[in-house]
Amino acid sequence: MLTSKQKELLMLIHARLQESGVPPSFDEMKEALDLKSKSGIHRLITALEERGFIRRLPHRARALEILKMPESSAGPSYSAPAAPAETPQQKVGGFQPSVIEGGGKKAQSSAAFAGLPGAITGGGVGVPLMGRIAAGVPISAIQNHAADISCPPDMLGPGEHFALEVKGDSMIDAGIHEGDIVIIRRQETANNGDIIVALVEKEEATLKRLRKKGASVALEAANPKYETRIFGPDQVDIQGRLVGLIRKY
Repeated sequence: MLTSKQKELLMLIHARLQESGVPPSFDEMKEALDLKSKSGIHRLITALEERGFIRRLPHRARALEILKMPESSAGPSYSAPAAPAETPQQKVGGFQPSVIEGGGKKAQSSAAFAGLPGAITGGGVGVPLMGRIAAGVPISAIQNHAADISCPPDMLGPGEHFALEVKGDSMIDAGIHEGDIVIIRRQETANNGDIIVALVEKEEATLKRLRKKGASVALEAANPKYETRIFGPDQVDIQGRLVGLIRKY
């Protein structure tokens, strides 16, 4: 599933290739999608490439090839989007965990997790399953309370918690696999080395290990095929810290 920004960029590239055979420049992409920097475009292109929608052609400037279009795409037409409206989690104060919609699992109830190690049917604590979180390239964040799962109290400890389904393999060397359910304690600060839910530039949520050096914030993968990403302190908001994991076999 593509995010709205990923789809907008893909449609823009497709339309320009259809019109002139040349994809738009990074500056044109940035202006059309109303992004603040070209680094955001770089992340979107990387995400589209890793999801198999486009391919960057070597040894050619601005050379992008469309490999496929989204199934829901109605056609190649594209018009530049208006400035994006604030999402509900940006408007409302207080705790609004920004995560990825649960997709096919969003209709599951706590009963669906009864067979999971650590999930129990009696005497447990209900934790809201908010949706999916990217353990890979960050993907646009939305909020969706998909279901509730039951967790043993000793997994949780004090504080407010929520659960997320993991999408991607960038934390696999930390023992976190795609499809796992991670239990997150809500908090806005964390220590070096903690695995956190990070909200990047107010719109992209990802699960990564936190590294801080001076004013810089690094989001570190636990898979050598993913690079560590460096951000300024105002680009990353900590949503919570990993405290537990549930896996279905």
